[in-house]
Amino acid sequence: MHCNLIAGEWRTASLANTNRNPSDLDDAIGDYASAGSDDMRDAVAAARAALPGWRRTTPQQRADILDAAGSEILARKTELGTLLAREEGKTLAEAIGEVARAGNIFKYFAAEALRQQGELLDSVRPGVEVMISREPVGVVGLITPWNFPIAIPAWKTAPALAFGNTVVMKPAELVPGSACALADILHRAGLPAGVFNLVMGPGRVLGPAMLEAGIDALSFTGSQATGQRLATECAARGIKVQLEMGGKNPLVIADDAELEQAVECAINGAFYSTGQRCTASSRLIVCAGIHDAYLDRLASRTAALHVGHALAPETQIGPVVSEAQLSANLAYVQSGLADGATLLCGGERLERAQRGHYMSPALFAECAPDMAISREEIFGPVATVLRADDYKHALALANDTPFGLAAGICTRSLQLATHFRRHAEAGMVMVNLPTAGVDYHVPFGGRKGSSYGPREQGRYAAEFYTTVKTAYVGL
Repeated sequence: MHCNLIAGEWRTASLANTNRNPSDLDDAIGDYASAGSDDMRDAVAAARAALPGWRRTTPQQRADILDAAGSEILARKTELGTLLAREEGKTLAEAIGEVARAGNIFKYFAAEALRQQGELLDSVRPGVEVMISREPVGVVGLITPWNFPIAIPAWKTAPALAFGNTVVMKPAELVPGSACALADILHRAGLPAGVFNLVMGPGRVLGPAMLEAGIDALSFTGSQATGQRLATECAARGIKVQLEMGGKNPLVIADDAELEQAVECAINGAFYSTGQRCTASSRLIVCAGIHDAYLDRLASRTAALHVGHALAPETQIGPVVSEAQLSANLAYVQSGLADGATLLCGGERLERAQRGHYMSPALFAECAPDMAISREEIFGPVATVLRADDYKHALALANDTPFGLAAGICTRSLQLATHFRRHAEAGMVMVNLPTAGVDYHVPFGGRKGSSYGPREQGRYAAEFYTTVKTAYVGL
């Protein structure tokens, strides 16, 4: 059994979660310990005890450990990518790319540990100096999702450790393998006992236990409903909180868009990673002048996508992560049909050589903005097409959503691109690129119902993982 890491020791549990491959349900990846509330309390206590020592380490010590972890992740990217593809279902190429991203994130924050910032100012009063510095926020709880099993844990863990915090991480139950591998790498890289703790198990048990145990900050990526509940509970307890809660991201296809490029942007953004990305292009807003030609080409490309085992080289779209998620996807397909949308292709459960959660990518046309498939995050390979009269109408449709994570436009016009970049109500804007696919050295996050609190990644991560101290010195 793969164990929880608490206070530097691998701890077993009486309950276990069997991790199965969504490409092949007969492939059991392993049994992973399922912790209880007592384990979570012990992990938070261990992180609290380790905090004074870790925050006093030199930036070089922290940098060396993070760099060593990043180097091992990169050296093992094929092995770890294979594990990730087996447990989450994204294609091997995508999985290896995700692992490489995780390794690079650790190396980036190894450098950030050394790139300290502060200010020395003259006071408005004579004979007084003012020093502004940043300190670690304390014990940080991390709750991570299943769709990026190693990249999201990396982009939360690396800055937390780089800035001198201690960590308790609760990964999604569906993908314990990647989190366990990351914990092992960090443990062997030289982290002192209790600095990083891994507690695997059900969120309904471990989430409340984490808050009750007395963490100082919580970074969460997951559903909007869970995030909103956590925000309320954290506010009541005085816990600093950072939330990433998904998106319903528009990709506008302007009349002057280059057709093939615009089709490829939509295929990548809507369907790669089986549509299981919070930045997925789930709303394709197509201007009237290009609508019919674009839709014909897009439907043809969508129908031709090869769905199969995540490790098969010819696979373009892997399985859905679980039976529950597949059932939810198929229910949305039925909802779209009931609301009067036209299903151009896909939307069916597929039978393959292996028992798995396979679904053909679904493309809907003639969609209305108020349909559930046009407003709610589906988190699967389902895309809706909305017809816009012109660019102005397209922009209004793009912003007509309770979410605001990413937005994209395909156009050859610098004027339209600039206008959209400035007026799209989203935290991230892409021009002639898929909405999914972001860099690790720049801020990640959205507006409205997508995000709450400081941005993740890049140097902006310091806003969440540190607290500002102002000191006055009389000379």
